[in-house]
Amino acid sequence: MPTPKEILKQYWGFDQFRPLQEDIIRSSMDGDDALALLPTGGGKSICFQVPALCMDGVCLVISPLIALMKDQVANLKKREIAAAAIYSGMALREIDRILDNAAYGGLKFLYLSPERLTTDLVRERIKKMKVCLLAVDEAHCISQWGYDFRPPYLQIAEVRELMPKTPVLALTATATPEVVIDIQEKLLFKRKNVFQKSFSRPNLAYVVLNEENKRAKLLDILRKVKGSGVVYARNRKMTKDIARFLVENKVSADFYHAGLTPDERSNKQEAWISGRTAIMACTNAFGMGIDKPDVRTVVHLDLPDSLEAYFQEAGRAGRDGKKSFAVLLYAEEDKRSLERNLELAFPPLQDIRQVYRALGSYFQLAVGAGEFQTFDFDIGDFCKNFQLEVIKAHSCLRILEQEGWIVLTESVWMPASFMVLVTREQLYDYQLRNPGLDPVIKSLLRLSEGGFQHFVPVNEAAVARLLKTTQDKVLPAIQRLHNERIIEYRPLKDKPQLTFTKERVDSSNLTIDIDSYKLRKERQRKRIDKAINYATSAQCRSQTLLEYFGEEGPTCGVCDVCLGRTKSELSTDDFERYKLKVKQLIVAERITEQQLKEAFSSNRQQAVIQTLTYLMDEGLVTVERGILTWRDKP
Repeated sequence: MPTPKEILKQYWGFDQFRPLQEDIIRSSMDGDDALALLPTGGGKSICFQVPALCMDGVCLVISPLIALMKDQVANLKKREIAAAAIYSGMALREIDRILDNAAYGGLKFLYLSPERLTTDLVRERIKKMKVCLLAVDEAHCISQWGYDFRPPYLQIAEVRELMPKTPVLALTATATPEVVIDIQEKLLFKRKNVFQKSFSRPNLAYVVLNEENKRAKLLDILRKVKGSGVVYARNRKMTKDIARFLVENKVSADFYHAGLTPDERSNKQEAWISGRTAIMACTNAFGMGIDKPDVRTVVHLDLPDSLEAYFQEAGRAGRDGKKSFAVLLYAEEDKRSLERNLELAFPPLQDIRQVYRALGSYFQLAVGAGEFQTFDFDIGDFCKNFQLEVIKAHSCLRILEQEGWIVLTESVWMPASFMVLVTREQLYDYQLRNPGLDPVIKSLLRLSEGGFQHFVPVNEAAVARLLKTTQDKVLPAIQRLHNERIIEYRPLKDKPQLTFTKERVDSSNLTIDIDSYKLRKERQRKRIDKAINYATSAQCRSQTLLEYFGEEGPTCGVCDVCLGRTKSELSTDDFERYKLKVKQLIVAERITEQQLKEAFSSNRQQAVIQTLTYLMDEGLVTVERGILTWRDKP
């Protein structure tokens, strides 16, 4: 078998691994269970993809993020590595074909959601597979102590009984010490085995600025720090508003959120990665799986509700090791907003039952039916139909998901596809009897190879162009072929999906684990308190983050606290005004610190001294033989 370095060179073109990667790979190849704790951008996927390619058999990859699964499968296929993913919304026939490929040697990587892994269909097929490695991505989801608990993760350990000799590699970017312990226990590690890269980011300056006028300060930051940047906003509307504001002020910017079409998301992302767009205003839907090394600035316009989320998002800056900034613009309203959101996120039981009952009516699902049925889900339309508040409904859906009743996924784009259901002889006979459909059938087969064996993508617009007609005329013909069971046709999907993981029950019989519910609410309250403390305390920002993740470290020397700005009673606006006046005086004439102080009234002199101290700390002012000198570029 090839060595890990040979695999790395052959498929990725790299000569050396990043720190810890080779140790993690060797551990899996030696048959040991391991937890890889690597911060955002640490190269987690390499840690399971390389050893799997060195071993005989298929690698099962468990991930809750459909977009990330699809992205990794696409990247593996580009490298001519056989990979596939099974997720909500796929036809049973397609799932069956993929599982067969995994069982009989046609796949090297099979990506599954944790919900899908625990189905009887998948478990029976796993018995036929030679599984060389079980990789569990976003492994923090297994812990109720974590910030994104998902009950189906708890059942992953049950699958280990089907492959007792297969090692497990759990991977995550963020985990507190108690979550690190919990992951290993819940996945039944044979022994504790953690590979942890330091959370310290010496090149990244964490800055918190107490600002009421956040847009003005954002503009100031982006004008001072040149290069690529990300601006995280609260909601979709705000991303668009911020991008428009920046463009109006001559800053190259665009917006991104999960509600865009696949083509829009792809085009915007590519423009930003290539540098044609400098700043991306986005929700937290942006950034997953994107390894852009030269991001100089990440700005948060609102305080995230956990330090795990903040650390991951802020950590997208400076992956190339060069000086970068993670800036949080904080206002007192952010604290009140988080506290309000906590109450909204944990609605009373009667509200949860009301939403569950409405789901059954919305999808016309009878009591006792629906287990593992998946539906397109438009929460706006759902709430409009049942006069529900969107925020309350979303919170109820999250509780139902955490209790294992449903699974919600982000928007999933699946191209239109079809598969021929009859033999070639039967199809030929059908064409003779239906000459009007013959050109459509020939065009489908010409543009989409392999339709007799499995589902293949179909571009209805391309079929229409080939036939020199319109798509409106082609679609009824394709639908007729589907209705007459000549083909199975699946239209394009681009909406979020909702899957019932259990058969529907009467809402009065809906059970919620109250103790677990209270525990999650209390843990979330503590996470919010930690996030607020990060924004408001006078402790080094880097130290605060390191301590949260169980690590010790010296003060960073580059955050706003270490530079002394936080000790000031000056508002940012006052500081900027004094800074401008100080600059004017220093540039105008040779002046000493004492003379500068005396140029202001006595009630302003303390503020001047504080301003001058900050400017010296930042290298904008130096002293040479007692004379103050201004330097525009410290």
